[in-house]
Amino acid sequence: MISPNTIQQITNQIDIMDVVGEFVKLKKRGTNYLGLCPFHNEKSPSFTVSPAKEIYKCFGCGKSGNSITFLMEHEKYSYVEALRWLAARYNIEIEESESSPEQKLQNQTADSLFAINHFAQKFFTTQLTETEEGKNIALSYLQERGFRNAVLEKFQIGFNPDIKDALTKALLANQFNPEILPKTGLVALRSNNELADNYRGRIIFPIHNNSGKVIGFGARVIGKSDRGPKYINTPENEIYVKSKILYGSYFARLAIDKANECLLVEGYTDVVSLHQAGIENVVASGGTSLTVDQLRLVKKYTNNLTIIYDGDSAGVKAALRGLDMALEEGLNVRLVLIPDNEDPDSYVNKVGVTAFNEFIAANKKDFILFQLEVMLKEAGNDVSRKSTVVNQVAETISKLNKAEDFTRQQDYIRQCAGMLKIDELGLTNLVNKLKRDKLTKEEKKQATDQTSFNEINQGQPEDVLDDQQLLFNRDEAHERNIIKVLLEFGLRQWDETKLMADYIFEELEQFHFDNPELEELFDTYKTMYAKGLEPTAKSMLYHANEKLRNLVIHITMSNSELSQNWDEVMEGMNILNRDLSQQDVLMSVNFYKLRKIKKMFEENQRDMEFAPLEEQMRLIELHQHLKEIERNITQQLGTVIMK
Repeated sequence: MISPNTIQQITNQIDIMDVVGEFVKLKKRGTNYLGLCPFHNEKSPSFTVSPAKEIYKCFGCGKSGNSITFLMEHEKYSYVEALRWLAARYNIEIEESESSPEQKLQNQTADSLFAINHFAQKFFTTQLTETEEGKNIALSYLQERGFRNAVLEKFQIGFNPDIKDALTKALLANQFNPEILPKTGLVALRSNNELADNYRGRIIFPIHNNSGKVIGFGARVIGKSDRGPKYINTPENEIYVKSKILYGSYFARLAIDKANECLLVEGYTDVVSLHQAGIENVVASGGTSLTVDQLRLVKKYTNNLTIIYDGDSAGVKAALRGLDMALEEGLNVRLVLIPDNEDPDSYVNKVGVTAFNEFIAANKKDFILFQLEVMLKEAGNDVSRKSTVVNQVAETISKLNKAEDFTRQQDYIRQCAGMLKIDELGLTNLVNKLKRDKLTKEEKKQATDQTSFNEINQGQPEDVLDDQQLLFNRDEAHERNIIKVLLEFGLRQWDETKLMADYIFEELEQFHFDNPELEELFDTYKTMYAKGLEPTAKSMLYHANEKLRNLVIHITMSNSELSQNWDEVMEGMNILNRDLSQQDVLMSVNFYKLRKIKKMFEENQRDMEFAPLEEQMRLIELHQHLKEIERNITQQLGTVIMK
């Protein structure tokens, strides 16, 4: 994990204009900057960046956040990936927090693998474009296939010469650890403990992660060859997990987001050819069955997935694999089969980009209906096999279990019942039974899990409020004011002995927040403050906890002042047009305490109504004590606030 000190260094360096300005053209408008929103199509700019608050907000689509959330949303980075991107940009050395020896070793190995892969990619590119063997054998072959230099450079495609240990010698000469080299798949350890190149005489396709780093390679034979498999791929290691990768996703992510559709093909060359033709919203599965992680990677960018595979039987079967998983992930799946034993690479070169796009648009098949067609064709007149088909298609339709899928589900039932020539009501009942069975199974599992949870966490309160309820409870304005002044003024001096944060903590020691999320934010601030991390509104905007970040953004983005009527209440003080530090802290704390005391009054009065006689005196004394506290606070403020 990245250490808190490093995170603070990063957040202290961040300039939101610098980060957002790399992706959005901004023009100054008053104290803010305005541009076209990168998250939705618009002609009039409504995307606003506030340098003072380090926050952006689009008043068209509602997207808002900070520099890190911008990178996470726009570039589809994880929180840690965004931090690493910023650290690299501002030349900040990343310090990892305390971790186990195993974790440290894993991190060191991952760093070594990244470094080796980076070196190897440069080596392969040089071999392709600057050596006689590379130009005469590999580059000429790629050019014959129609690939131009620009797209080869974009995807960093290279060549490994047909020499026993050309890459191995280069790696060892540059002091890379020979023990780690076999992990990359680039180098193999032979029986005589000798290291040798593994991808000799092959064209090399680097595989990038979502931040553009090379995590692996695909090595293809040149032309047709009986020497080994057509492709050799990187073995799984600390940075390369095949089931979580889609080839070309780094280059396609923005185009997918813009088109709101992801095209999925099988091979590396399919992706490269389509990019060259200007079709950039395309990724490849690498010829393997789709996995849940790959589907979720697609869903980060769009809900619309169009699978483009070869039209032969193998292509059809490959396309149908993973259908149920795609439906469960909420993806809208369509299928296009390329005709005449062509693949997307050869077909786009054969017919041209315009005809290719027209063919794709005209030949998208609904995935469920296509699957049913294939199964019915295979079943023929066999009654038993047809019965199996009915159950399979009902199982597939039952995967559409989200509320927004209800209309789609009913439409599928109607169409599939017609194709199967069975009663629509019967298919509906079967689908509903499968959904009920699944729900019952999940409820039993949840009940078991909850029982175990309760045994471990007896007596812990249950959070039953959703985010909107938490944000807009009646008393929350005062709680938000406390957080707001703490974020804005907490590190300023209260007096000679303490900061304003110390004053706030002392005054509120006996109170708690009604909103558990605000209390968590308050406690998180206290913890960071106690560690000497000097939390501010800016640094808290970049906290690892997404809910807390969003809460800070909500509070910071608020256009309201600390209280809407304080100038009227505090007549003559002109609160909204003066220095807002110490007086606002004082009033925020006292208004908060007054509100809590009023609630205590109400509770005490309810208790007095039903309390036995011997308890009445204690409650009356409590009432008088609360009154005294209220009197002291209102005298300090100079007016009676609560009625």
